[in-house]
Amino acid sequence: MTTSATRDLGTGIGKTDYDVVIIGAGFAGMYQLHKLRQIGLRAHVFEVGNDVGGTWYWNRYPGARVDIESMEYSYSFDNDLQQEWRWKERYAPQPELLEYARHVCKRYDLRKDISFSTKVEKLGWDERARTWTVETPNGKAVTARYVIAATGCLSKPSEPKFEGMEYFRGQMYWTSNYPHEGVDLSGKRVAVIGTGSSGIQTITAIAPQVGHLTVLQRTPTFAVPAHNTLISDARDAEIKAKYDEIRRVGRATSVGFNQPPGDRMLADVSPEDARKELDERWARGGLGFSFGFDDVLLEPVANNFVAEYVREKIREKVKDPHTAELLCPRSYPIASKRMCVDTGYFETYNRDNVDLVDLKSEPLQRITESGILVGSRKIEVDVIILATGFDAMTGALNSIEISNGLGTLKEKWAYGPRTYLGLMSHGFPNLFMITGPQSPSVLSNMMVSIEDHVDWVSETLKDLTASGQTRIEPAADAEENWVHTTNDLANMTLMPQANSWYMGANIPGKERVFMPFMGGVDTYAQIIAGIRVANYHGFEFG
Repeated sequence: MTTSATRDLGTGIGKTDYDVVIIGAGFAGMYQLHKLRQIGLRAHVFEVGNDVGGTWYWNRYPGARVDIESMEYSYSFDNDLQQEWRWKERYAPQPELLEYARHVCKRYDLRKDISFSTKVEKLGWDERARTWTVETPNGKAVTARYVIAATGCLSKPSEPKFEGMEYFRGQMYWTSNYPHEGVDLSGKRVAVIGTGSSGIQTITAIAPQVGHLTVLQRTPTFAVPAHNTLISDARDAEIKAKYDEIRRVGRATSVGFNQPPGDRMLADVSPEDARKELDERWARGGLGFSFGFDDVLLEPVANNFVAEYVREKIREKVKDPHTAELLCPRSYPIASKRMCVDTGYFETYNRDNVDLVDLKSEPLQRITESGILVGSRKIEVDVIILATGFDAMTGALNSIEISNGLGTLKEKWAYGPRTYLGLMSHGFPNLFMITGPQSPSVLSNMMVSIEDHVDWVSETLKDLTASGQTRIEPAADAEENWVHTTNDLANMTLMPQANSWYMGANIPGKERVFMPFMGGVDTYAQIIAGIRVANYHGFEFG
């Protein structure tokens, strides 16, 4: 790679190829590039894919769509952008989201500062020069004063190995890297392993197409209806007329999107009133369902009331009683794993060409040349689709060798991530993370969390440049306090009771610790704004 002329920010401490290197050209990386240009910094993006879009570039499996309403799962920083873009569906499918990403890239002429098909393999900190060396394949490297990791929370696939995989003679696909050109499954015998969000979307989409579908389920999923629909011209105009207010209200919630407020304890209302509230939220659809009462994630009795409501709905939808019970989650509190938003998932099991295998009673033994051995029986299939999720929150960062000269970030995080505000980690100066672990991130509307972080990082770099400072790092004690705060908040709730990817439980050998910040987007935004006002309390400069 050839680089343009190096630049000195005016301090005389080490010239660099770029002021800032950004890793990733998803929604976070694109917005970060745009913001840095606005404040006069020279930034460059390295993206491993060959196009923008991040999550929505890679996840092309059948039925892939967002679980936040499209009109809110979008940028708010430019009113002209949000007024001109026309969303087609309440919950946008993957092709529409990728089209939106490409539109943003073109609108702000971002592509010229992005190197595609380029993986960042190593980051090395030089304390004397106060620069990062960013290494890409074939030994190519550039230097930058700052690095911003916009690598995504769900971007490092979990690809467990099953015995016999290499001998399977049929087709095998991961939902996390599904063929871009699609796959013709017409009339084929297909098995899907995994029933998280990717799994249930895939299952729902392909059931009408395939000859026979076998679903292999280890843990059943709580899913609420999306009630997805096309967005009418009248609805589009209604939202755009009051977009500013919609954005303001969404940011004032704990999750970053509009929903009916839940300001009561379930324990304080009658069962009849509680059911009425749940009925209304079920009819509305979407992730706001579980936020009807403030004690759902605090009190087991309240949680079980809501969980049993959903189990009743599953029994109503699924005709076969035995299958319905297998689909009813019981081993974890509702909403302690990411809730799924479905478009007819449970009804899929009423089809004659769909079977459910309970891996708790019939464990997956191995994959054979012609199918899958579960328990003592062999299931013959032509295609296996593996919906096995991601190494969430830390996986993407840990896949890069990030060294400060004394050790690596992966080594530091061996027993769980350690950050200050989910933005930086002590010992790794000038390295920022967008929606990093111990920030709200995956517990929120990601677009709100992305904009909050990008805006904060951009203002911080603007302040650093104006003051002539070239080094920023969280203090060790501030980081320690934040880690304890994050853990304490999670431990006050039922969230750690689930073997979820929030806990890293889906990755063998990964330390189990609750990784997101539970305090809410609204509270978190006030915290980071206050820290900046308080002269960056908890950060050290040089």
